[in-house]
Amino acid sequence: MEIKKTVLIVDDEKHTRDGLRAALEEHYEVYVAGDAAGAMMTLDADPADVVITDLKIGTDDGMELMEKILKRSSPPICIMMTAYGSVDTAVEAMRRGAYDFVTKPVNIDRLEMLVRRALREREVQAENVELRREVVKARTPDKMIGSSPVMERVFDTIRQVAPSKATVLIQGESGTGKEVAAKAIHSLSTRSENPFVAVHCAALSPQLLESELFGHEKGAFTGASERRIGRFEQAAGGTLFLDEIGEIDPSVQVKILRVLGEKTFERVGGNRTIASDVRLLAATNKDLAAMVAAGTFREDLFFRLNVVPLTMPPLRDHSEDIPLLAGAFLQEMAKEHGKPHRRFTPEAMTALESYDWPGNIRELRAAVEHAVVLGVGTELDIKDLPTALRSIRSIGPDGCEAAGEGALNLAHVEALMIRKALEECGENRTLAAKKLGISRRTLHRHLAQFGISKHAS
Repeated sequence: MEIKKTVLIVDDEKHTRDGLRAALEEHYEVYVAGDAAGAMMTLDADPADVVITDLKIGTDDGMELMEKILKRSSPPICIMMTAYGSVDTAVEAMRRGAYDFVTKPVNIDRLEMLVRRALREREVQAENVELRREVVKARTPDKMIGSSPVMERVFDTIRQVAPSKATVLIQGESGTGKEVAAKAIHSLSTRSENPFVAVHCAALSPQLLESELFGHEKGAFTGASERRIGRFEQAAGGTLFLDEIGEIDPSVQVKILRVLGEKTFERVGGNRTIASDVRLLAATNKDLAAMVAAGTFREDLFFRLNVVPLTMPPLRDHSEDIPLLAGAFLQEMAKEHGKPHRRFTPEAMTALESYDWPGNIRELRAAVEHAVVLGVGTELDIKDLPTALRSIRSIGPDGCEAAGEGALNLAHVEALMIRKALEECGENRTLAAKKLGISRRTLHRHLAQFGISKHAS
């Protein structure tokens, strides 16, 4: 049985409330309220899909009520009705967010048509959002999330290089998802049915790393009480991922270079040559080219590793992907910790999108986990985020600084920066986008969001 959509009628005249309820209750679950306070209480108890409110509700202002309703995290569709109908009033109501406008006495057929159309349009919008998510998911490599231009370029590189045998050097700041990219390359390769083996080079001393990679024979060194199979053998037929390769000792660099060149190696303390059928991927947060110039990393190994370079961008360079990433982490963490699936309030999402994320995606994941574990409301708000995000200061429209929880209003900061950049660039949007370090498309989105007039191109 299909669940009925809910409609809330707000009017101070009882006969109007009762008449509209009688007309709509065959197809909808209808609630009524006689004033603004009653309407908000009803919505708190049972959120509605549609609110039909009078412009004048006794001493209450219907426009103000509508604006309060539309600020809710999941706002209903609002339809305004009034006996004081005029074109100016209709335009103002719709400018403030009303879906449409009807005059009293209400034409029931028109009102029913408006409610049906509004609900259908919302369903289509929801379906389109879900479809876009599915399209993004379908075109992105395994377990990688993003739809921004910068991430599309990363995905294109991964898709092109994955079927080959080429070594890939994945560079980027800590927490940008270098290992996730390596796993995506492996999953799209012809080796995907074989092992993916990861080694974090910085965690091991040179001797231990050599043994970890190539294995050792019994008695090869003190404590080697039995033969050990190394990671190159464990990854046979598959992919070996060397993370933080910039940290390895020169003596180990030489042995890795030999494997890449000759496709063979020996275990530590052994003399039997073992063939290597491994695809090598490496990652680093260091500038290997600079290390080569400084003499701390072998140039020949660098060239062997850097056949295909792949740079993972910092999160601040594709902040438009934060809602997608945060949404995925919300589902993951809710399941992992046995918590209900909740969404972030618009204010919390603004905080997530505005933060600089020095720890990148890893830090975002930790922040979402923090909110999921400690949040107690039906939604996750700013107060549920880590301290670093709660304490961001904001600037109001008058340029004055405010601080403290709940004072976040970074949209004003962004609007001021965009206006300043446009002024300094003579209203040239291309130059302004370059000055701000964002794409032209991102600038256009912010111009529309903040209502900033666009004069020149």
